[in-house]
Amino acid sequence: MIKKYTKSFLLVLVIGLITSGCSISFGTESNKEGIDGGVFRSVNKGDTWLQQTAIPTVSGQPKSFSMIDDSSLVMDPSDNKAIYFGSVDNGLFYSYDGANTWRIANSLGKITISSVAVDSKYKCTIYATVANKLYKSIDCSRSWTQVYFDNDLSVNISSLAIDNIDSTILYIGTSRGEIIRSSNRGESWQTLNRFDDEIAKIIVSKAEHKLIFVGTKSKGIFRSTDAGKTWVDLTDKLKEFDGNSKFQDLIIAESDRKTLFLVTRYGLLKSDDNGNSWKKIELITPESEASINSVAVSPKNLEEIYYVTNTTFYRSADGGKNWTTKKLPTSRAGWKLLIDPKDENLIYLAVKKIVKK
Repeated sequence: MIKKYTKSFLLVLVIGLITSGCSISFGTESNKEGIDGGVFRSVNKGDTWLQQTAIPTVSGQPKSFSMIDDSSLVMDPSDNKAIYFGSVDNGLFYSYDGANTWRIANSLGKITISSVAVDSKYKCTIYATVANKLYKSIDCSRSWTQVYFDNDLSVNISSLAIDNIDSTILYIGTSRGEIIRSSNRGESWQTLNRFDDEIAKIIVSKAEHKLIFVGTKSKGIFRSTDAGKTWVDLTDKLKEFDGNSKFQDLIIAESDRKTLFLVTRYGLLKSDDNGNSWKKIELITPESEASINSVAVSPKNLEEIYYVTNTTFYRSADGGKNWTTKKLPTSRAGWKLLIDPKDENLIYLAVKKIVKK
């Protein structure tokens, strides 16, 4: 079904370009402030970037979301060509051809999509969080139903994760601090724990689905080895690093699923033993000035590390001993990084305007 959509998209795009008599050029030289949002793609590990925001239309006049900010960016765990872009105030965009062309989930409307997750076994089952609600689609984003609602309108569903081994299990985190689980794809829910701080990220290990990590906004990270029944505060493991409780990002390496990379206000940290011990990765800039927004690691090589700040893309080929830097291809901040699991040369960058206070 998805291959059929992709072929139709490409046909519409080609027809549109021919009939309109104009061309679309997205590159670092032509991007101007105000139209340099959305998604960028690199096929050479970040050496060069192209903006990828084209939306083919039936009328033959292509549109784009080049003026839109990112809130979330995820890849279908079963299909490296299927990518979902949750925007700020403009709804959900999705691509089935590796960001060459995009569609809009029109039924969700122009809203902020704070997080997205795709069922690893049923690729047309997709979840998206919007303010205090969780929506679910079982038909590849054509239609959506609400499966969770928090009665406090000031509370946001701030994070979302699916168990990759048993995809009937969902986890959501709230800005109030709860982590909540469903064992039946959103039909019913139970609160597992209250952390008294916004849940910034939930990660379920692909190696052991009872192993879960939660990053809170300002109280550090926590670990459960029994699917959320009990939790261990990892603050003591990080006490030598100033600012360790100020969470920015956390990932589990694909090539070694006991290896974690954690971004805090301190900087970039690495654990080789599921968070029991940590060591810092030396950066070029002082840790206090790094302001890392997102980190990514090659799916095939732990030594290849990437991160983005508000202005710069960083890459290391030797585990952080040496870094190369490149100015971002946009006036906006680098917000999310994704690496294609089948082609480590292929990197996606989503961007966002940062309002200076």
